[in-house]
Amino acid sequence: MYTYYDYTQSLCPECLRRIEAKIVFQDDKVWMRKRCPEHGLSRVLIATDVEYYKRIRNYNKASEYPNRFHTPVTWGCPFDCGLCADHEQHSCLTVLEITDRCNLSCPTCYANSAPNYGDHRTLAEVKRMLDAVVRSETEPDVVQISGGEPTIHPDFWAIMEMCKERPIKHLMLNTNGLRIANDPGFAERLATYQPDFEVYLQFDSFRPAVLSCLRGKDLTRTREKAIANLNRVGLSTTLVCTLQRGQNDDEMGTIIEYALKQDCIRGVTFQPTQVAGRTENFNPATDRLTPTEVRQRILDQTPILNPDDLIPVPCNPDALTMGYMLKLEGEVFPLTRHVNPAALLDSTTANTIVYEQQDAVHAQLLGLFSTGCSVDVAQEGFHELMCCLPPVKSESLGYGNLFRIIIMNFMDAYDFDVRSVKKSCVHMVQPNGHIIPFETMNMFYRTELQRANLATLRAEVPVFSKEKFLQNEL
Repeated sequence: MYTYYDYTQSLCPECLRRIEAKIVFQDDKVWMRKRCPEHGLSRVLIATDVEYYKRIRNYNKASEYPNRFHTPVTWGCPFDCGLCADHEQHSCLTVLEITDRCNLSCPTCYANSAPNYGDHRTLAEVKRMLDAVVRSETEPDVVQISGGEPTIHPDFWAIMEMCKERPIKHLMLNTNGLRIANDPGFAERLATYQPDFEVYLQFDSFRPAVLSCLRGKDLTRTREKAIANLNRVGLSTTLVCTLQRGQNDDEMGTIIEYALKQDCIRGVTFQPTQVAGRTENFNPATDRLTPTEVRQRILDQTPILNPDDLIPVPCNPDALTMGYMLKLEGEVFPLTRHVNPAALLDSTTANTIVYEQQDAVHAQLLGLFSTGCSVDVAQEGFHELMCCLPPVKSESLGYGNLFRIIIMNFMDAYDFDVRSVKKSCVHMVQPNGHIIPFETMNMFYRTELQRANLATLRAEVPVFSKEKFLQNEL
């Protein structure tokens, strides 16, 4: 027996047809139940915390649209990317894939990258992609140079210059760290692109067996050397951890503890494995991790945190969870618990981080923001990089004082929810200028085979008619 809670549209995990889905509560968990006419009933676990799941919708803020949409609504979501006029969120983070190739062949890779796979983007293609992002966003919040492994592109430094010439607020480099670890002077040259530049460093585990499972080899020494080089040059870095049940889901607290001790690290992003691309050592039936499971494990493994420290991100609360901490004079103070939740939904609200002097920690935090502290100002305003949090004003705090924890769940055909993908704010720009949500890119648009399957799926659904729609409205 189950309790019906909600309705949405999803995908058949076998054929990717768009089908109806029910959200139900059963055995104190949240499940998605759906039925494909060809492949029958399927059920997938989407949350292990019913109360938190019900709270998520309360964090949905008003949509923020891009300056322009690139494709019309013809077949309906997710077959119209992108961004089509039915999408509800601009690009908070735009991924710029400059190459398909990589210097690793990881068993887990959403892009299927390998040393001899695919091609590098030409400089002309990269220019068109960057110009498309700027047209869409005017001043893009975050652009992430990615791949494949972007640092092996023969024109890598020219591409860095092209990015810095444009009005991008924050530039990131998504990398496995091999070149940072092994190429003398590489980290030093990267550091010249600060401020407003950051490394997004692959970091999955401290255990060689787990690294071999996820990455095909023990990269422990490579990670140590890369982080040592990044610390030496003071280059802001976020660790990104791909998670799989039974592999590294017991290491999240250890990774956070390690990251807090590194001068260069500004946070950790945890990403449950998306069933896309190459997933050689992953069984969707047994190895999936839901966002609520990841959240609870972080709380269980990080004693300093309480449940109010990890909350939904309002631009896409189904997929994103955030927590912020303040690093100050050798101590760490959870910050998110002090936020007035109502203020998250109103981007015009100022001075809405509320501190009550209930204990010594609250009193100290209140003192920091009223009188300042002895920490030097870092490369840019403290509040500028606190995604979806209200402003914090301080003349003496900088990005180096901030530490963030992000849970980023990229849906696949198993847990796909059309409501959430319309709020997706992590997008991938294509050489033709289209900007496509990360989730749908990896299911429908990345390979020739996927695009051929998409054409078949589109042929099965009625084409949207603006004239017919207007007649119905009348």
